[in-house]
This record gives sequence, structure tokens and C-alpha cells, in this order.
Amino acid sequence: MPRMTAARAAVEILKREGISHAFGVPGAAINPFYAALKAAGGIDHTLARHVEGASHMAEGYTRTHPGNIGVCIGTSGPAGTDMITGLYSATGDSIPILCITGQAPVAVMQKEDFQAVDIAAIAGPVTKAATTVTEAAQVPGVFQQAFHLMRSGRPGPVLVDLPIDVQLTEIEFDPETYEPLPAFKPAATRAQIEKALALLNEAERPLIVAGGGVINADACELLVEFAELTGVPVVPTLMGWGILPDDHELNAGMVGLQTSHRYGNATLLASDFVLGIGNRWANRHTGKLDVYTAGRTFVHVDIEPTQIGKIFAPDYGIASDAKAALELFVEVAREQRAAGVLPDRGEWAAATQERRARLQRRTHFDNVPIKPQRVYQEMNKAFGPDTRYVTTIGLSQIAGAQMLHVYKPRHWINCGQAGPLGWTIPAALGVATADPDTPVVALSGDYDFQFMIEELAVGAQHRIPYVHVLVNNAYLGLIRQAQRNFDIDFQVNLEFENINTPELGVYGVDHVKVAEGLGCKAIRVTEPEQLLPAFEEAKKLAAEHRVPVVVEAILERITNISMAGAEIDKVNEWEELATEPGHAPTAIKPLKV
Repeated sequence: MPRMTAARAAVEILKREGISHAFGVPGAAINPFYAALKAAGGIDHTLARHVEGASHMAEGYTRTHPGNIGVCIGTSGPAGTDMITGLYSATGDSIPILCITGQAPVAVMQKEDFQAVDIAAIAGPVTKAATTVTEAAQVPGVFQQAFHLMRSGRPGPVLVDLPIDVQLTEIEFDPETYEPLPAFKPAATRAQIEKALALLNEAERPLIVAGGGVINADACELLVEFAELTGVPVVPTLMGWGILPDDHELNAGMVGLQTSHRYGNATLLASDFVLGIGNRWANRHTGKLDVYTAGRTFVHVDIEPTQIGKIFAPDYGIASDAKAALELFVEVAREQRAAGVLPDRGEWAAATQERRARLQRRTHFDNVPIKPQRVYQEMNKAFGPDTRYVTTIGLSQIAGAQMLHVYKPRHWINCGQAGPLGWTIPAALGVATADPDTPVVALSGDYDFQFMIEELAVGAQHRIPYVHVLVNNAYLGLIRQAQRNFDIDFQVNLEFENINTPELGVYGVDHVKVAEGLGCKAIRVTEPEQLLPAFEEAKKLAAEHRVPVVVEAILERITNISMAGAEIDKVNEWEELATEPGHAPTAIKPLKV
């Protein structure tokens, strides 16, 4: 039997589980693992500037392609605690990432040794499993189980903590005969699908709510086929955006308090039946449940059995992987269509598109400073349907979701449940690493951008090009807007007069100088007609120099973006709505007045 260190065995398992890239920061307690990584070869590594950044890079990497699992690596103590935010983010959005940490020697773990912390206990609530391996012979089994857990049921992250002496201990392990464990995924039965379809067929105005679970299951084509067979319009959730193209005639728009469309909310409120697949009824999608559920029958399909009824009790629930369920939905729908028993949904589907043409928000403004709506309008012109957008939270993300267009799965890569500031830069680097041939465009407000701005240097060092659109109003914009409910404007102002860049006025941080100082390119835009040329130039600079390129748009200081407090039927629009086609020139459908 071959003998090798437990660290080397772990690396060999990573390769046989399909891992070809990792993100991390070495340190004393994880150096044996890094030595094995170098000696074994076959796994590329990106050196992050912050260990939390490494965890978000791993998230972006996973989210880019079906089957990807991002790996992040750090040393003992604060490296593991820094990655907790990434683990929480991955758990909230059902994203498998593997976090590997170093640890103090087993004998001193409970003796307040330097950087010895019980990271498994800390990470437990935000992972599917968190294990400190105290016996070297258990390392292969723990890693094998880690991949099994990440892929089984509702996907999610796992942490494996390796004491330094465990890493260095030699064990018997044969990589050549190693085999991954088969993943377990619950599957619907035909009887369950037939019952769900019977309920759908009884409805007059049904909708499909398609969540991120459909994307995780790589079942988007099946979802589109099922919708086309039945003629039922589809509401993608924020995590499901891109399941079907925005310009598809059955795309009914998004629903919610914030990242929603006027026509999407109106269509949901007009419906009488909702089939949810791979979604979790997030509160910013539903708003108050009495409004969301009133007068509607609900069927809920989710891979996690305990998710059924967690938010509200559906009329019928099915615990199933989205792909397994949709394969049966398509099979039964084909049979019913051939038999002529599927209802004609043409009139209802046409009504959803009529709302799309009629209920639009204005994006064309010529104001200086720039209104944010104009930024997204010009982004629609500059960046095509192949673009992968990456963003996390804030008014920039909310407005972007209302006004941008997405045409493919995994082309809106968004941290949905956790929404940590700073996520966007490292996640975009992970996405661009996973798919260097597809345009990547990140979107941040100034505060999100500043949280992990140091990770831009990673893009410069490792030649990871992408375009980063930065909308700067020198405010915590979303929090400022929320503070209106308290009649305050307190501790949300980021403005100051930068003594080194007086031409910025009160906009404070000179993001152009910072980005350039980190080895990247940057362009500042102050007038709306400069936006499109700047985006085109940014694409050229990214291709030429192979580094991130920042386009900073200096916005008006105060903008209130459309959103509701608690009820999807009470969205405050704030701005003037589109009343003529020129007000929304990049809308999917020309405005119908």
C-alpha cells in the first residue's frame, strides 16, 4: 500500500473529486498542506489578499459552472474565522464550497496555543459539516464524506480543519483506487407529479416560480420546456434569474419588495396558482405572506424536505431535486398535451406580456450628476447577452436587478441570502477564473467596493480581467433610504473633501487612484453621455492588459430606488415612471402607452 502524508492524501483526493483550482492564503499551520499541493501538482492556486476574499472567490467559482466546487484554504485561528462569512453566504444560497484550515497540534488545541481556536464549533451552524480531524488515518474518509455531503440533498459548504501534526503524519492510502461517493438526491414520484399537474390544470391563471435550486440542479432547459409545454408564465426569483431569457414570451418578470418589476408584481397579484420549484419563499420575494398568498393555491417542490412548509404551508409539497421533478413534469406534460387535456394558457400568457409593455420604470435621464437609472440603461447597451453579472447587496444591486437584462443561467451571480458587503470583487475574480472566455461585469456601490478593495491586486497579479461598474454617491444608499422610516440620516454619509483629489468635491475616496495603485485600470465618468464610451473603453482595456478595469460613475448624492416596506402591492416608485418609449429605450418590450 502506498504511504504518504495525510496532507498529500487530501490533495490527491481533491484531484480525484474534480478539483483543479483553489483560492487561499498560506500560513504556518497549513504549510504542510501547501507543500503537498506544490509537490502533487495538478491544482492551480490563486493567492488572495484576505482570507474572506478567498472564500468569496471560491463561491464565485462554484456558481459559474454546473458541477464546480470552489476550494478555499487558510491557516489556523483568524483565517478560519475570516472565512465564516463566505461559509454563511454559501449556506444561505445552497452553494457547495470546501474550506480547509490549518490547526494547532492536537495535543495543545485546548491549551490556548497560538491561533488555536475551535473553528469546527464556530463554523458548525453555517456549514453542512465542520470537522477537526484528530486522527491522520481518518483524513481520506473525512474528505470523501465532505464531497458526498456537499453534493447530496440541498448543496452547501463543508469545513475540514487539519491540525499540523495530523497533516504531517504518514498514512497508507492508494489514490489510484479512490472513488467518490455517489451523491444522494431525493426524487419525486410520478404520482406526486401527476397530482401537482392536476392542481395546476384546475387553475385559470397559474405561474411557475423558479428558484436557484433549478440552476443548482442544472435543470433550466427542462424548466423552459415544461413552461412551453403548459404555456404557464414563469417568475424567476433573484437566485433563479436567467433560468429562461428575459425576452422569452413566458418570462413574467421578477416579484418582490426590492429586486422586482412592476409587471412581475402585478402578474403575481393577478394569479390564482403558484408552482414553486427550487425556491425558498425568501421574505424579500414574498413580503407579507397574507398579501402574497391570498387567493392562490401553492405547490412547492424543493430538494430539502424541511423547507416544505418552513415559511408557509403549501397546499401540496414534494421533496425532490429540481431536475428529477422536472424530468417527470415534462414527461407527464408531454403525454397530456398529446392527449389534448392541457388547458390553453395563451390569453393569460399574453396578459403577462401586455403588463410588461405597459408597466415600466424610467431609465433615461440626462441629469448631472448622473442618475443611477441611466447607468443601467447604458450597461444594457454596452454588455451583451453573454455577460456574467456579479453583485451582492445595496441600492446598486436592487436597481440593477430592476433594470438590467439577463439571458442565460449563471449569468446573474448574486449573493442572495447573506448579502455581505465586499463580496463582489472577490466573487467576480472567482467567476472570471472559472470562465476566462466569457465577459464578466461586476456591479458595486462605493461602500461594497471599499470593503474588500485590496482583492483588486489579486486580479492584477494573476491577470484576471473583468469590468467593474462602480456607482458612487458617497452614501450608504440602501441604509440611508431605510432610515427615512426613522426620520434620520445618521452615520451613513461617506463624503469628505479629499485633500489629494480636490476635483472630486465631497465624493471622498479617489477610487481611480486606489485601483491604479493596486495594478488595475480605472475610468471616472461624471456625465451620462460618457457612460457608453467608458464601458466600451473598459472592455478594450481589460482585453489588452488582462486586469480588472473599474468604471466609476459619479452619481447624484440622493436617489430613492423603487421598493416596498412590507407588501408587494405597495411599492413606492419614488421616481417618475416611463410614459413614453424614449423613457425606457432598453426595455425588453417597447413601452405601450
